[in-house]
Amino acid sequence: MNRSMERTTTPSAMHRILPLLFVLLAGAPLRAQQEVMVSQYMFNGLFLNPAYAGSHPYVSGSLLHREQWTNMPGAPRTSMAAVDGPLWNNRMGLGLSVVHDQIGISRDLDISGHYAYSIRTGGASRLAFGLRAGLSVYSARLSELTYWDEDDAVYAQNLKNALVGKFGFGLYWHDPRTYVGLSVPNLYSADDQVSQANTTVVDDYFTRHFYLHAGRVFPVSESIDIKPSILLKVEPAAPPQADINCNVLFRERLWVGAGYRTGDGAIAMVEYQITPVFRVGYAYDMTTSRLRRFSGGSHEVMLGIDLGKDPIRIKSPRYF
Repeated sequence: MNRSMERTTTPSAMHRILPLLFVLLAGAPLRAQQEVMVSQYMFNGLFLNPAYAGSHPYVSGSLLHREQWTNMPGAPRTSMAAVDGPLWNNRMGLGLSVVHDQIGISRDLDISGHYAYSIRTGGASRLAFGLRAGLSVYSARLSELTYWDEDDAVYAQNLKNALVGKFGFGLYWHDPRTYVGLSVPNLYSADDQVSQANTTVVDDYFTRHFYLHAGRVFPVSESIDIKPSILLKVEPAAPPQADINCNVLFRERLWVGAGYRTGDGAIAMVEYQITPVFRVGYAYDMTTSRLRRFSGGSHEVMLGIDLGKDPIRIKSPRYF
């Protein structure tokens, strides 16, 4: 692959070279961005696991936007929306998610449907099996990456609106205060069009990611609960990564939490239950990797909506 660049570096050239420097610095974390990465995962389970659909006895939705590694040219920007609800006496669940990812010169719009079927495993516990089927619209403007030789045809091309079918699977066990989930959101992807356009770089562009997520709520007093949680992410081409978090709930309305993402940084977050219907959340990631010299950290805002929640019948707050 010919990657020679012009020797003279104009301001315009620097603007185009910076995304390349970002790719070199980010390395494995950039590859992991093929699937959604959010700090408030414990309140947005549908983005991780299709079996999460219908896990509450009411319709639930969320809007989330994440600006990752601010001040870094080409850094990931993610916007997400999801809604899910139960069917057939809470035995089944249906969900819909829309995710738009922008990373450097690539854009990915993912629209997925989620189906879950659950069975009772105890008095108040259930085990759900979930399926995900979706379609991604992927594009990449390779010609904007940097200055390459004029004869380098690979990087003179643009990949526009390639359609990629995706299918995933998940398991999700939960009771009123505990949850454990295992999922492969992208078990199979029909990405031939994208892979063929990048034959000099990779064989299969979209890779499998394995997620294990778990959490439990421990009551401390009448007004305080503590919820530790963990998210383990495994992707064959990158080192395993774990999010380790602990959130404290005050008077069943205010969550305050902190966490650590291995190989990346520290996390602080807060969520407030405005009304029985609306929740708002914010998370800030402080980068501790080599990117801290160039990044202003990551910001994430969330709005949660719970419709049809009966405040008389459902007395406990939403723990996850």
